[in-house]
Amino acid sequence: MNVVSYIVGIVAALLVLVVAIDQLRRGRLRERHAIWWILAGVLALIAAVFPQTLAWASQLLGIELPINLVFFVSIAILFLVTLQASTELTRLEARTRTLAERVALLELQLGSRGDAAGTRQTDREDAEPDDGPGDEGHERPL
Repeated sequence: MNVVSYIVGIVAALLVLVVAIDQLRRGRLRERHAIWWILAGVLALIAAVFPQTLAWASQLLGIELPINLVFFVSIAILFLVTLQASTELTRLEARTRTLAERVALLELQLGSRGDAAGTRQTDREDAEPDDGPGDEGHERPL
């Protein structure tokens, strides 16, 4: 491995770590999502700083070329990120549907109250005013 590829690997791994931690710190990335990116950054940093560990791990797992292990681990991490995002999306869709149903029910209730209030107001306007004792200034509740 030449010096340039060694440095590029370290810089790329550090960049992943810095961006993930910065997004986490700013609140743009939640902890459960950041963990995968931090894991990927740490693994990439270990592989970049100690390239012999990648050769050792690939030999241990029976993988002929170390780069195939890199691809496999990368695909596995991206698969887990996608699975987690899909799970979160499904949960949020269900929550959105529930909230939309609740809003529709509330609007229906408000609409029926508004119609009933409009009917009561019309009934009051048609009725003769009652000037009996104790009835001054009191309105019927809606």
